[in-house]
Amino acid sequence: MKKYTGLDDITDLKELIAEAREIKKNPYAFEHLGKRKRLVMLFFNSSLRTRLSTEKAACNLGMDVTVMNFNSDAWKLEFEDGTVMNADTSEHIKEAAQVISQYGDVIAVRAFPTLTDKAKDESEYVISSFEKYASVPVVNMESATAHPLQALADAITITELSQQSKPKVVLSWAPHPKALPHAVANSFIGMMQKMDVDFTITHPKGYELSADVVKDSKVVYDQDEALKDADFVYVKNWSNYKEYGKVVATPETHSDWMITSEKLGTAQFMHCLPVRRNVIVADEVLDGDQSVVIEQANNRTFSAQVVLKRILENLAPHPPKGELKATSYEN
Repeated sequence: MKKYTGLDDITDLKELIAEAREIKKNPYAFEHLGKRKRLVMLFFNSSLRTRLSTEKAACNLGMDVTVMNFNSDAWKLEFEDGTVMNADTSEHIKEAAQVISQYGDVIAVRAFPTLTDKAKDESEYVISSFEKYASVPVVNMESATAHPLQALADAITITELSQQSKPKVVLSWAPHPKALPHAVANSFIGMMQKMDVDFTITHPKGYELSADVVKDSKVVYDQDEALKDADFVYVKNWSNYKEYGKVVATPETHSDWMITSEKLGTAQFMHCLPVRRNVIVADEVLDGDQSVVIEQANNRTFSAQVVLKRILENLAPHPPKGELKATSYEN
């Protein structure tokens, strides 16, 4: 694996999941791979699970880690070509990416969408610029349209916990007081399309996702119908795609889409976290035995670790370094 910026970088999903599960049994088995290697983690937006799990994964592999928060610790970057930088940007991505590449062996980037300019967000200008100008592998820790590390953790979780050869998995929209990105939903859909599952998407009319993402996945507008006989229910809010970034109606309008024990039935409840209690999901579900959100969060470490392991294995080894010899200046 040369990089991990999207699900297309996975060529052997079943083997990758199996490898992650083996790593989980012995997290330090490959710590020699990261010796004298550094992961540089760049955050343009806040994080909890992604930061901690990816940092832990790197340390499990013996890597050193540098973390930089661009909102507070670094110059504001310019991403446009040919721009006259006489406003608030101080450094261009062309120089920044090349410089950072000298300080780390792998660069991991987290940058959310604007949710105002669809074309700009879908160009993935932040993560794609690092891919273009960095000279080391790039890992996507969530971008404008994708969260491939989360999706891999979700796939590991479903594989571990499924009691069916072909489980029914439902992605359900849920209400939220503000507009949220599509990245988690997009990547989860893409991951389910790669797995042998009976997959359904359910949401109110007006919250359709990109047709390029949904493809031929089944969409049901009746939540109760969609949830019937589900084995896993993955719940996530996303904002309007057609009227980009807008909340079509207030959360109260669709408050009946909140997941309750009655709606969940016998299914296992999944969510990427953080989650708003009693808005997206009732306490009774989140605190109950059918919630697997903590297992999901734990698997974030091993989704990141298997990706970093494969990237490290693909890096050309450094030439052997001889011992330094003392030089005598005596005559």
